[in-house]
Amino acid sequence: MVNQTPVQIAWVTADLDATEQALTTLLGARRWVRMPAVHFGPDTCRYRGRPADFVADISLSYAGETQLELIAPTDGESIYTEFLQQHGAGLHHICIEAADPEAFDAKLHDAESEGTPVVCQGEMPGGMRFAYLSAPGAGVPYLEIAYIPPEIRAFFEYVKQEQQ
Repeated sequence: MVNQTPVQIAWVTADLDATEQALTTLLGARRWVRMPAVHFGPDTCRYRGRPADFVADISLSYAGETQLELIAPTDGESIYTEFLQQHGAGLHHICIEAADPEAFDAKLHDAESEGTPVVCQGEMPGGMRFAYLSAPGAGVPYLEIAYIPPEIRAFFEYVKQEQQ
């Protein structure tokens, strides 16, 4: 995982409106695109080694080239509800991107072989794969590795264009 530039900074919150307003003021995000009720299902997602079934509202924006993600859990036990219970709202993870599914698998293998545990991982509709690695020694709770297929990348580009 050497020489990786973060592509996303993410916060977990119970109040999307307040967090959007704060980050708009602090980071200059102009428009937020919300995705309500994003379902992480047990067939495609695992949390702490078990099938996961949870829902979150997600809001996206950009500060320059860096994606800003806000996550508000709404149902089920998840890495997000755990974070809110233990820390309250705040910075949850930074994300680096894997170029393709093979690079994603290699990055996960390297992290696990170096003793960095995978806390949650899954695949979203459209083929986006993600994994959260425990990273408290880095000053952030988690590092996310993501493979972003062309269809999802096109949506992210749309979100980015909304900032102009």
